[in-house]
Amino acid sequence: MSTLPVYPWRLAPDGLATLRQLRAQGLRPGGQDVAAQLERPRRRRPPLIAYLYRVDLAKPVRPMTPARRAALAKANTARRTCPACRTDAGYVIPASLGMCVPCAYPEGTSHGIAA
Repeated sequence: MSTLPVYPWRLAPDGLATLRQLRAQGLRPGGQDVAAQLERPRRRRPPLIAYLYRVDLAKPVRPMTPARRAALAKANTARRTCPACRTDAGYVIPASLGMCVPCAYPEGTSHGIAA
């Protein structure tokens, strides 16, 4: 088992990038293994870890197909639809409530929420 090289935060060599950095460049890891990791120290907690991938082995992001776009639209619509009143809330229903705010708090302002 080989160990990964570890770099301090913001000091990774050129040619390595995090997932977010790859995505910003229109790339994806493309099945490659993690090449290294970054560690960001924190007080009284374990360090934050960010995995690094080689940019030269990264592949372009797959294009959005019409079927994938339709599936995402359907999934997002389901996340906005209140199961209690069956209306589109206009926002993603909070998992903590399980329904839109007016259905969760029908009495209006008694919980500090304006109607």
